[in-house]
Amino acid sequence: MSIPILQLKNIKLNKNGKQVLKVDQFTVEEGAIIGIVGPNGAGKSTFMKVMAFLEEPDEGEIFFRGINVSNQIGIDQRRQIAMVFQQPLMLNTTVHNNVAISLKLRNRPKKEIQELVIHWLERFGILHLQNRNAKTLSGGEAQRVALARAMISEPKLLFLDEPFTALDLPTRKRLLEDFRQVLMETKTTTLFVSHDFQEVKFLCKEMAMLYKGHLIDRAKFDEINRLQLPEELAQFLQDWMTPLAI
Repeated sequence: MSIPILQLKNIKLNKNGKQVLKVDQFTVEEGAIIGIVGPNGAGKSTFMKVMAFLEEPDEGEIFFRGINVSNQIGIDQRRQIAMVFQQPLMLNTTVHNNVAISLKLRNRPKKEIQELVIHWLERFGILHLQNRNAKTLSGGEAQRVALARAMISEPKLLFLDEPFTALDLPTRKRLLEDFRQVLMETKTTTLFVSHDFQEVKFLCKEMAMLYKGHLIDRAKFDEINRLQLPEELAQFLQDWMTPLAI
């Protein structure tokens, strides 16, 4: 049996004396693509930050590729993780330099960096922007740069925190199609927070459901109706998965 890439056990996180996250058990297998869903305030982003080692829980254990990293994750392990946020953070330099930054920090050979930057700029359809200052890009262009910057480091674990939310519908559709193809080709293990059911169903194979800071369950899409869920969460999912009639 292969070792899961990520395991959480008995995780608890408190803020201002209130419990904001409780996860008894959560396992992520290599190659999984999991949507993290739930109503506003359910704890989705907090859950992702804990898994990405951006926020430390008060209790519990986290295992990365079988190694207990609850107290501190090493630099080599951290380099196997990438994260893309809703608002892409662009350095005040060219698109080329933004995508190359992680490889430069790892002292990779210049020729290798150049080849990989060109590959990922082409893969996301933004090679023609490589000499543009990243601060001048549109939202869709900037998000493509952010995704290329994440993928160039060949992450073993990729976190997406609503990266498509701010984009107009045609831009979002094209980027989702391109990105799904990238995930299929690279088989990158991915955890994806989104408020949009169509996005989650398009990219993910299953979803983990949070409610009031608790990880309630995890299931494939055709299993949802058979789950015993809190009434409010069940109603949210029913509404969330029903197309809006206008």
